[in-house]
Amino acid sequence: HVSARPRGRAAGSRTMLFCPTCGNMLLIEGGAGTKFFCTTCPYIQRVTTKITKSITLERKTVDDVLGGAAAWENVDQTDALCPACGHRRAYFMQLQIRSADEPMTTFYKCVACSGRWND
Repeated sequence: HVSARPRGRAAGSRTMLFCPTCGNMLLIEGGAGTKFFCTTCPYIQRVTTKITKSITLERKTVDDVLGGAAAWENVDQTDALCPACGHRRAYFMQLQIRSADEPMTTFYKCVACSGRWND
């Protein structure tokens, strides 16, 4: 049973299509006879035009979990022993990474070798 055009934008767009009869979202059935169909009523909208779009994906760079290099620009220093080089001075910042009822985690970055560790 084919009736009026579905509401929404054309197939191939990123919006959903809705049944013009009952208003429910249409699902798509792939295969040789691709069609949109309603799960509530017998409405069917056959797909007659093939639309293809090629998108080149760009790999995202992995940012530092702590906000990258900029997160360390204006932080304070403290006396702390670097486990990598033995230097006794480090930058530090505190973040609440667990639930609020647990203590904050202190992150350190060595002034000499830029090694990182946490407490």
